[in-house]
Amino acid sequence: MLAIYGTSGLIYRGAIEDLRRVLPTLRSARTRALAVEVDRPDFADSGWQPDRVGRHAGGGPTLPRPAAVAVQAYGEVQHPAPTRHPLERVSDVMTPTVVSVGQDETLQQAWQTLEARGLGQAPVVAAGGALVGLLTRAELLRADRLPRPDEHPLVWRAFLAQPVAAVMVSPVPAVEPDMPLRRLALLLLETGLPGVPVVRADGALGGFVSRTDVLKAIVHDPPLDLWAG
Repeated sequence: MLAIYGTSGLIYRGAIEDLRRVLPTLRSARTRALAVEVDRPDFADSGWQPDRVGRHAGGGPTLPRPAAVAVQAYGEVQHPAPTRHPLERVSDVMTPTVVSVGQDETLQQAWQTLEARGLGQAPVVAAGGALVGLLTRAELLRADRLPRPDEHPLVWRAFLAQPVAAVMVSPVPAVEPDMPLRRLALLLLETGLPGVPVVRADGALGGFVSRTDVLKAIVHDPPLDLWAG
């Protein structure tokens, strides 16, 4: 199920197949790529490959291969891999802990939040917590919006003092946790957005899912079942 939220609240709720019909109500944006963090490194990628004289690839001593295998096996016994299943839904890859910014916050405050958390985007919420938009670094750094580099510092100060509502993407699409990943991919491709908020059945903000979340899932062990649903 696809939902679209704006400053007036819920604008649309229906099948994602109607995306092209409602797409003209949206503004697309792009953001910088995010670094992918692989959380399960193995010995092959960490340099623990002895050469023919039993030395580390970087020149230092290394464990004999049987010992290295034993260490890896011991680690797997002490920390067994979690039960894994095919990834099919948004809930399988989304980030459940969401960082949002208020629509009345200043651009400087919002920028500091994104920078401190290492984020490229964040949902924008009203005073009561309702979803109203999406703030991206791309929107903050648009060349036609930024003051010129040689502008007086007061001009830059006035720019940073604007409310987030002045530059956020709104209306913004949102998805529910049970949406199939294939339909999420369609939404991201059609809108050009770096990610979208995840809302629960009652409309409350329940997480965020980005292109990076999907790419992380691809490089990890569980297989993606993109044709489910």
